[in-house]
Amino acid sequence: QVQLVESGGGLVQAGGSLRLSCAASGSIFSINSMAWYRQAPEKQRELVAQINSGGITNYADPVKGRFTISRDNAKNTVYLQMNSLESEDTGVYYCYAVIRTRLTMTWSAYWGQGTQVTVSS
Repeated sequence: QVQLVESGGGLVQAGGSLRLSCAASGSIFSINSMAWYRQAPEKQRELVAQINSGGITNYADPVKGRFTISRDNAKNTVYLQMNSLESEDTGVYYCYAVIRTRLTMTWSAYWGQGTQVTVSS
């Protein structure tokens, strides 16, 4: 089994910073892309940033220049550094990863349970 566990969410004032972490654990053979999504109240879940196994990144336009995604392959962990936070960044942030397990040796998508980020204006 594979688990993604996020941490680092919380309440912050506008202009502040937070760093999210997501650690993958279980019977992991390899990890392809990793990403962060978010879902604001009454809105659809949207991609925030993604990073592939080679370190190539992609960002949603609203967060470009403010957020940085990175990963530590040795720790099976992905990070999201969020700076200059705005009230529009409020939402539940979900970790996402495409993982090949030792058991099946096939690629599957996994989601974390989500962590709340609240930015007060």
